[in-house]
Amino acid sequence: MKKALICGVSGQDGAYLAKLLLNKGYTVFGASRDAQMSSFGNLKRLGIYDDVKRVSISINDFRSVLQTLQRAKPDEIYNLAGQSSVGLSFEQPVETLESISVGTLNLLEAIRFTGLPIRFYNAGSSECFGDTGNVPADEQTPFRPRSPYGVAKAAAFWQVANYREAYQIYASTGILFNHESPLRPERFVTQKIVAAACRIAKGSRETLTLGNIDIARDWGWAPEYVEAMWLMLQQQNADDYVIATGKTHKLSRFIQVVFEAVELDWRQHVQTDPSFFRPTDIAEGYANPAKAKKQLNWEARCSMEDVGRMMVEEKMLAEI
Repeated sequence: MKKALICGVSGQDGAYLAKLLLNKGYTVFGASRDAQMSSFGNLKRLGIYDDVKRVSISINDFRSVLQTLQRAKPDEIYNLAGQSSVGLSFEQPVETLESISVGTLNLLEAIRFTGLPIRFYNAGSSECFGDTGNVPADEQTPFRPRSPYGVAKAAAFWQVANYREAYQIYASTGILFNHESPLRPERFVTQKIVAAACRIAKGSRETLTLGNIDIARDWGWAPEYVEAMWLMLQQQNADDYVIATGKTHKLSRFIQVVFEAVELDWRQHVQTDPSFFRPTDIAEGYANPAKAKKQLNWEARCSMEDVGRMMVEEKMLAEI
């Protein structure tokens, strides 16, 4: 029976990944900064709270990381921890850099120090690429991040590459484009849109205020993306992969899909406010996930339209 340690198990990806690994027969250790105080609401929502062995770990503290690895002796580590909001990274740049970059470095160094044959997955981000115009980004596309979050993820990516080359550690980065689900908190714009649309459909007279709705992104379904994470660690050799649907849509189109799912015209309920714009933002994000399809045999099955409708259905059901 394989053992996996998921750092950041309480988040969207961590919870779905824990469920996937449990279904595959893994013993799953779910790490949180304070496992005794954390609510692990997403694990409870997925019905797996009692199946995950919850452990406390501060990934910014090397000693804490080392002790956890020596106790759990995992076969695989999935690093999904760290500040996860691009918008918030402009307000908390130091916390963002430390939680992502230093945390990743501590995990890699602890693997090297223990000498355990651990396979390591690092959660990268399409934010590393910045603006590539309308050219789809792949694994060879240069990084030019436009947010503190993107800078931190880029630093972590190169740390992983360095440890893989210098110490022959099995370490892979998944460069994931946007992926959503009902487990997203409302500080993420997709869930903010879904929640507002559902409230308005039930009689709320509010107007949804957003920033730039002309940005374009490649949106996928989170439960599919965690499958790609697992597949990366099952390959003979460690490598990095772009994970995306390969299709890009404007945020205004996502808004339209969501409001149509509740039989509303979004233009009557949505307004924009320039004060919500970020200091720098990526205008359009395009992805080329061909390598993942060829080497991992992974391909996104759900479209952006599917994602929007499924999020609405779940939200409406949850509030009945």
